[in-house]
Amino acid sequence: MTPETLSQIVDSLPHNPGVYQFYNLHNEILYIGKAKDLRKRVSSYFNRVKNNNAKLRILVSKIHDIKHIVVDTESDALLLENNLIKKHQPKYNVLLKDDKTYPWICIKNEPFPRVFSTRRVINDGSMYFGPYTSGVVLKTILDLIRSLYPLRTCSLNLTQKNIASGKFNSCLEFQIGNCKAPCIGNQGVEEYNNNIKQIVDLLRGNIHSVKRGMIKQMKEFANEYRFEEAQDLKVKLEALEHYQAKSSIVSQSVTDLDVFSIANEKNYACVNYLKIIKGSVIQSHNIELKKSLDESEEELLGIAIAEIRQRVSSNAKQIVVPIIPEFNVQGARYIVPVRGDKHKLLILSLRNAKAYIHAKKIKQEKQDPNIRLTRKLETLKADFKTKELPKHIECFDNSNTQGTNPVSACVVFKNTKPAKKEYRLFNIKTVQGPNDYASMQEAVRRRYSRVIAQNEALPQLIVIDGGKGQLSASYAVLKELGIEQNVQIIGIAERLEEIFFYGDPVPLYLDKNSESLKIIQQARNEAHRFGITHHRNRRSKSFLQSELTDIKGIGNVTAQTLLKKFKNIEAIANSSAEELTAVIGSSKAKIVREHFRLQRPKR
Repeated sequence: MTPETLSQIVDSLPHNPGVYQFYNLHNEILYIGKAKDLRKRVSSYFNRVKNNNAKLRILVSKIHDIKHIVVDTESDALLLENNLIKKHQPKYNVLLKDDKTYPWICIKNEPFPRVFSTRRVINDGSMYFGPYTSGVVLKTILDLIRSLYPLRTCSLNLTQKNIASGKFNSCLEFQIGNCKAPCIGNQGVEEYNNNIKQIVDLLRGNIHSVKRGMIKQMKEFANEYRFEEAQDLKVKLEALEHYQAKSSIVSQSVTDLDVFSIANEKNYACVNYLKIIKGSVIQSHNIELKKSLDESEEELLGIAIAEIRQRVSSNAKQIVVPIIPEFNVQGARYIVPVRGDKHKLLILSLRNAKAYIHAKKIKQEKQDPNIRLTRKLETLKADFKTKELPKHIECFDNSNTQGTNPVSACVVFKNTKPAKKEYRLFNIKTVQGPNDYASMQEAVRRRYSRVIAQNEALPQLIVIDGGKGQLSASYAVLKELGIEQNVQIIGIAERLEEIFFYGDPVPLYLDKNSESLKIIQQARNEAHRFGITHHRNRRSKSFLQSELTDIKGIGNVTAQTLLKKFKNIEAIANSSAEELTAVIGSSKAKIVREHFRLQRPKR
């Protein structure tokens, strides 16, 4: 694979957390790494080749392909990286990674269950939550649980028979209030198990009821002036709000299964496969299927499942899918989850399928920029109902200050990019006072009367900065000129970014991330910038010129001559008699000098 192709792969990576894998020419994994931002992290390898790290240079020189898996969080990326390194043991990871196992929180399967952290997951009926990549988070959760619920920490066999026999004595934990001593019968099974149920809810993420209770208790402490205890609860609340107990990368609630999802496009589809072994994601694979007869998603998914399971020699008995495929798999059953851990895995798989398609599009657009342009134009055409691809867009905006120096700007976009040489400004001449509708009409009339007279091409789309009123006024001019059927005209109201079509009372609301909306917003903002800049210049020039014409004996022509030469009032005021005489003659120079001598005496 050429450096250019690798560069295209890197540029197409998403800005999401995930795991990346470097492959050599023989399709062997060289290195597995995690990233908070996949594109930034992977691109850094190629940017750092100039460094003196010989091992890094050798690694980069051997990279032939790059694959990635997108996940939800940086913590999930850490867990997935750990799983994949243990499975594949890449050459460049061996010396850097140990075989550590991340800790879990265990609720032991025993009378009066203990709650503790462990790195060993034993299939004995106990409940396990995690794993946790942060020891701080794990300790915070355990401390929170122990502060909320008095639990035993001893390893005594607390059967009812042993308790009734009186063979146990209470310990220091009971004396300091950390345990209610079920060992001597001070706490019943029902009360203890109710606490365990609440702890399970907390660890599964159902923390709203726990938070409500903590907030209530915190307020009670505050009302009783027990501010230190209230502050302790506040700290615990903040910790509770920031931790995430569940991971879609590792889960003890699922065993061995295959997860498939499909992302559909017009001419092709991508099917993503996740392999789950003992509750952990250990493999992700994408397969692209090109359509030939407009096949259904059910048919495409069935084909991909059969192909991938044969390719990876999978014999998983459960197959998680978003829809039931057309083809059955002997010895396995389909599951379409709507909630829970399997549903989270399905969402993760779909995210990877969509990431594959997004990367493919970016790669194609870099190879051929016209693909991106055509896609944008087709989206614009569909959103704004133009008859042709809107390669030529014009946008109008008015600028005035209480009716003074009104200006209307027309900006031109060609192939979604500003064509600044074709921008036009219209100093409004026929409108007296602030009248936005009439000003817009004059600008539109002058613009397209000239276009028609000079036999120039009309735009496919006209954008009016304003709501229904400005749109209707502008449409009336197009109708007057007889071109209303030849172009599409829309209005954009700035407050809610509403798109108005003439004759349609219901506005169009585009997604804030829509490319069409961003292009129209750019045109509107450019028209506003262009118009307001010219408008400020006119106001400034008018102000300066009026200050000069207020001087008795100085008229408009002389004022314009002075401004053209000296640019501003300060330069004129500080000019010598000789400099002024050279521009406007000695008599007028004397008048100007005398005026500024009286108005701005030297200090």
